[in-house]
Amino acid sequence: MFPKPIQSMSPAARLTYQIALPVMLVVWLLPLLGVAVTSIRPSSDLAQGNYFGIPSYLAFSNYLDVFKNSPFASYMLNSFKVTIPTVIGAVALSCLTGFALAVYKFKGNLLIFFIFVAGNFVPFQILMVPVRDLTVKMGLYDTITGLALFHVAFQTGFCTLFMRNFIKALPKELIEAARVEGVGEWQIFWHIVLPLVRPAIAALSVLIFTFIWNDYFWATVLTTGADTQPITAGLQSLNGQWVAAWQLVSAGSILAALPPVAMFFLMQKHFIAGLTLGAVK
Repeated sequence: MFPKPIQSMSPAARLTYQIALPVMLVVWLLPLLGVAVTSIRPSSDLAQGNYFGIPSYLAFSNYLDVFKNSPFASYMLNSFKVTIPTVIGAVALSCLTGFALAVYKFKGNLLIFFIFVAGNFVPFQILMVPVRDLTVKMGLYDTITGLALFHVAFQTGFCTLFMRNFIKALPKELIEAARVEGVGEWQIFWHIVLPLVRPAIAALSVLIFTFIWNDYFWATVLTTGADTQPITAGLQSLNGQWVAAWQLVSAGSILAALPPVAMFFLMQKHFIAGLTLGAVK
């Protein structure tokens, strides 16, 4: 039996639904399944060219070898050191700027907002050389602080756009009533606006956490040493100089994907609430 919305479809639409959904699931899951199988494939299978067949045995020891053959734990710790401050900094700044742009009417308000929006359309690859030179001159090159500060600056534009739209959708009567009662602007922001946009903050935090954790480009541009590189850049150290250890890279990729996946499932309720906030009046 099909659910009522599917039962109401025409036979052609129902057939398309029955075919398209499994195909989409296979296309979406196939790369992940390939990485998962490779992560438990023994190196002898890969040396013999057995890339897609059934593994001769399940080499779960690959996950332990990841930690033995590289400073994997250090890479993971570096990722947390970069990602957590970035999320806190970008979300905090965007809440403040979003509140100012959404609540206050002043000359240049719309222009400043358009500048934040326009910054999101700048291809970040063209900033590689200027940003690297700037971090070198400031003494922040190959440091976790420099990488985190760059991510905060680069993500603030998108975060401000996100938070400004959510705050602007709040009823203005709440803020006006608080002002009539003599409540200060900071108290309005802290005690009225922030609690109302908490689902949006949670959704934004999950998005930014995933973006920064999965960043590879800037991790390789602004860091070089094992003591500063995050996990995305550190995975390449699992490969040998002459032979590619794909079983270790795959195992490391699975381990590296666990924190953002856990973050999403822990914040799933708030994430969905934040995305649907304001969808129904």
